[in-house]
Amino acid sequence: MNRLKLKNTINLIRKMIQYNFRIIFGGRFIWFLLAAFAFFAFVAITAVWNGEVPDEEFVYGILIFPAMLLIFYPMTFGIQNDLDAGILEILFGIPDYRYKVWLVRLVLVFVLVFLLLLAFAGVSSIFLTPVNLVEMARQLMFPVLFLGSLAFMFSTIIKNGNGTAVVMVILGVVLLIFSDALQRTYWNVFLNPLSVPRNMNEVVWEGIVLKNRIFLIVGTLLFTLYGLFNLQKREKFI
Repeated sequence: MNRLKLKNTINLIRKMIQYNFRIIFGGRFIWFLLAAFAFFAFVAITAVWNGEVPDEEFVYGILIFPAMLLIFYPMTFGIQNDLDAGILEILFGIPDYRYKVWLVRLVLVFVLVFLLLLAFAGVSSIFLTPVNLVEMARQLMFPVLFLGSLAFMFSTIIKNGNGTAVVMVILGVVLLIFSDALQRTYWNVFLNPLSVPRNMNEVVWEGIVLKNRIFLIVGTLLFTLYGLFNLQKREKFI
């Protein structure tokens, strides 16, 4: 009896994960995955062709943009996909909707992106330079979590995938513009922890990186909580 119950539970979890992925990605995620890999391959080949010697700092730098592409679609169009599928009314009928549905979805998306970044790091280790796969993917997840949760929050405010996408693109451009000015500060969302400034003590740099990671994690938690809070306002979505 216990074995049968365990089997049914595992099947239920498997079906729930498959269903959520089908709704979240809406069949279009594959194009963002292909675009991410194409960008990664193009930059890597161009850099090697120009004689640049790849190292861990270089690999992090060329993987940051593909990482953003991987998180872009599921977070900006997640609410829109629920509306298009006609299940938003059903989901709002579930008690504690934000915890039982979208919080699970957020975890699933971030886990999938982490696994894909492990694969990208593995390709880098084979064709560019050996890197610590887990550490590389872990460091990339900090900006992924921050920007992904930010996109999720805006999607609950704007309630339209295209509108959220426009806002996130504008914010991304603004952050890139200010990244040079904030390059050596912990406010830089795109901070490369493996790029130690030549005239800076490594201990000081490690302190900046630690503060940056704390800033990104705190921002992730705030954006996620605010987005989940917005999902309780049923009348604004239906």
